[in-house]
Amino acid sequence: MDLGINGKWAIICASSKGLGRGCAEALAEAGVNLVMNARSVGPLERAADALRNTYSVEILTVTADIATAEGRAAVLAKCPSPDILVNNAGGPPPGMWNDWEREDFIAALDANMLAPIAMMKAVLPSMMEKGWGRVVNITSLSVKSPVAVLGLSNSARAGLTGYVAGTSRQVASAGVTINNLLPGIHATDRAVSLDGGVAKAQGISPEQAKAQRCQTIPAGRYGTPEEFGSACAFLCSERAGYIVGQNILLDGGAINATL
Repeated sequence: MDLGINGKWAIICASSKGLGRGCAEALAEAGVNLVMNARSVGPLERAADALRNTYSVEILTVTADIATAEGRAAVLAKCPSPDILVNNAGGPPPGMWNDWEREDFIAALDANMLAPIAMMKAVLPSMMEKGWGRVVNITSLSVKSPVAVLGLSNSARAGLTGYVAGTSRQVASAGVTINNLLPGIHATDRAVSLDGGVAKAQGISPEQAKAQRCQTIPAGRYGTPEEFGSACAFLCSERAGYIVGQNILLDGGAINATL
């Protein structure tokens, strides 16, 4: 399927690996030029080189922490008026309700709520002026069904979801769509970390923890960054112009709900 976005420019936050990398690859395959961002220069440059060698697109890189004002400024300096923005940042650490203090919540809000809001505020005016734009926020299934040990993530991502619900309806008439992708467990470093935490808590191996988690997923497996990226690329396409303010689960059926 021709997604109709060949030659456009996208900013992909936290895209050296995992779900962000999956989104970058799917968009590059569709002919989109990329500004890729990550905190570590080595993994970022390796990811960018791999995509340059595979797809005929232009790729710029910015090593910066997107959760900081300085990091966002550096990314936007490379591409002030992108056609596509994919907001992404690593999730805060798991724990219990009594583990977290105010500074923990502030850090989670900065990374997973306030940073994507700031990026949207920066790029939406130019998208609206052009009459076309796509924003996809990578959030979590926890906004649909909170995960007890991910209270920091539950809180920050739910706040972003509320912001998007209103903002997406305000910009849709200008040809700009904003939607959220809600991943369940995918085969990424985050999954390895979470499985490691379960393994330590239960005195089992990480492989046993993964198998145990897979039993709770109707699809019987973890998702892949590639299939997540394909969903993101579709939401960024010309074909998805009537999808506005939605929260789309990619969780293998893990959330058992009618709506």
